[in-house]
Amino acid sequence: MYINVMAIKEVEAKSILRKHKKIDSWFVSCYGMNFYRGCLHNCVYCDGRSEGYYVDGEFGKDVIVKINAIELLRRELDPKRKRVPLKRCFIMVGGGVGDSYQPIERRYKLTRKALELMYEYDFPVSVLTKSTLVERDFDIIKKIDEKQRAIVSFSLSSADDKTSAIFEPGVPAPSERLKTLAFFKEKGIACGIFLLPVIPFVTDTSEVIEKVMEKASNIGIDFIIFGGMTLKQGRQQDFFLGVLKKNYPELAPKYREIYLGDKWGSTTKEYNESIHRIFDESATKYKIPKRIPSRLFKDILSENDLVIVILEQTDYLLKIKGAKSPYGYAAYSISKLKEPLSTMEGDFRKIKGVGKATEGIIQEILKTGSSSYYEKLLIG
Repeated sequence: MYINVMAIKEVEAKSILRKHKKIDSWFVSCYGMNFYRGCLHNCVYCDGRSEGYYVDGEFGKDVIVKINAIELLRRELDPKRKRVPLKRCFIMVGGGVGDSYQPIERRYKLTRKALELMYEYDFPVSVLTKSTLVERDFDIIKKIDEKQRAIVSFSLSSADDKTSAIFEPGVPAPSERLKTLAFFKEKGIACGIFLLPVIPFVTDTSEVIEKVMEKASNIGIDFIIFGGMTLKQGRQQDFFLGVLKKNYPELAPKYREIYLGDKWGSTTKEYNESIHRIFDESATKYKIPKRIPSRLFKDILSENDLVIVILEQTDYLLKIKGAKSPYGYAAYSISKLKEPLSTMEGDFRKIKGVGKATEGIIQEILKTGSSSYYEKLLIG
């Protein structure tokens, strides 16, 4: 693992807890946090390098540390200080502009201290990282899981150590990350893999994806979430293509065919659909859930948020098969409601986007905590 630290800057932040407009069905979370800005993992494909994130200094070498993070977080979590209590959901420990378990966590221990606060204030926790340092905090994660619930997830672009050494130079090898996942799973903690981003024409093939599925299945992983690679014009694209041309010069022309200047750095629709088909077929073969399954959150969320998450997941599971779906729009409409769905029994069809089929699913979720249609799609 290669680490080259240029500078660490300590700052005092104004806030830590980041609230989403509605519950995120990927992470089953309404809240996230960043203790560090910038990341020493220095992944070549990271979009935190792009101009839009306003990360100071040289990405991969310079990191900002929010030294007052725990003091702020305690105030933000304390129910005595809030007129409206925080929603029940997983709180995400991890961020897009700085892995919470990057190497400087060994020194500052902000992530560990935050986990201790989550335990104190009775919040379920979901950890997403690339670092095996998370194993250090097994003791507190286990306590959280016994009191509420905890999920530990790792992100991978493949299961190949040699490829990872090129594109993830500051990260433990995939083989080491998989060992850490197996450790947590053996200890009874729910575990997931975020197979993202897959790198176009390098780690997006059926052979590479299936290798991840095979290893995940052997561990007994609880879910795998999949995604392609964004490549925003500017610093991110220039840096990535420089590394690609050095190691895979024959692939550079292909990137011009799938990245056409979308402002979000997205690939073409055709390419995105093709890699999701590969993922869907492989995950189905190994019967691994393609989103966090409802058994891990149905007893945590409010009824409205539970319905929103399951409808949005159903929407995704249909669309990766090339089918149309009304469920995403229905979920969005429900997210705007002020009253609990159970008080609207008989009036669900008045909600925009809710037809007969959606109404039936909502009724089943409210009654059982899940949907049989959704459960079939999740692994089928």
